[in-house]
Amino acid sequence: MKENLTEVTDFFLLGFQLHGYNIYLFSIILIVYSMTQTGNFLIIILVSFSQRLQSPMYFFLKHLSMSEVLFTSNIVPIMLHIILHKGITMSFVSCITQFYLYIASGSVECFILTIMSYDRYLAICNPLNYAYIMDIFLCRKLVLSGWILCFTLVLMTVILICQLTFCGSNVIDHFFCDFAPLVEISCSDTTIVKIEVFVLSIPVVTSTFAFIIVTYLCIFIAIHRISSNTGRKKAFSTCSSHLASVCLYFGPLIAIYMVPYRKNLINVNKILSLLYTVVTPFFNPLIYSLRNKEIRDVLEKLFNIRKIFS
Repeated sequence: MKENLTEVTDFFLLGFQLHGYNIYLFSIILIVYSMTQTGNFLIIILVSFSQRLQSPMYFFLKHLSMSEVLFTSNIVPIMLHIILHKGITMSFVSCITQFYLYIASGSVECFILTIMSYDRYLAICNPLNYAYIMDIFLCRKLVLSGWILCFTLVLMTVILICQLTFCGSNVIDHFFCDFAPLVEISCSDTTIVKIEVFVLSIPVVTSTFAFIIVTYLCIFIAIHRISSNTGRKKAFSTCSSHLASVCLYFGPLIAIYMVPYRKNLINVNKILSLLYTVVTPFFNPLIYSLRNKEIRDVLEKLFNIRKIFS
């Protein structure tokens, strides 16, 4: 005899169960989110309008900031609402839309970081042909291909999830609609969608990370061959910001999605997801603005002009 279960059309996201500390977490995340968005929008504006920041590296950096704006705007405002109200009800369509934008924008960031590693590889390992190979047309093709490819690939996962049936419990013990907790409450056979996501993670995460490692091995070998210490430091400084961003981004990502999901470790997954969705995007604008002399110079010039007219 089959159990009569009502199909779920809404989900309730629990978020963090902090028992009195919600307002503190809300305040911290709101401040971090505001600073993150300010930093990313500042980078987008500076690169778009400053003639000094028209190299391929800054073109890719602008698109990295754009992907992070989309990524954080999709997650953090709803997270803040969940923290403040100790949970939120989301429709199936809203939940799936959030999941789609989350995975797609995160995948775009993977590909842009990979493109940036290729850009640094050409600049250090093949400097004589760098300007000829990495022209504006190739930059646009690489970035556009990354955006289109990521949003298309993730769409296949979304279509498979939409075919699942959700019945019984509608409670998602998370602060956004992530894949593992969403599939966990489905009463359908989720084998196919899990296999598809695993296969999809190969080009999106595994292959991109492996490509970055290989390019940096080549970069380190090329830097080691430079005879002067000054030359080595100068060469390494051109890729140190990107390397820091790669470590910050792929570290939590691999910890979350390469380790099998366990329901009894949900709080650990939440903390790692919080690092991935809030902390990592916060540091990227700081890394590129504080460690990059050209961006600092443009900022100083901008503020000096404002002081003259104030």
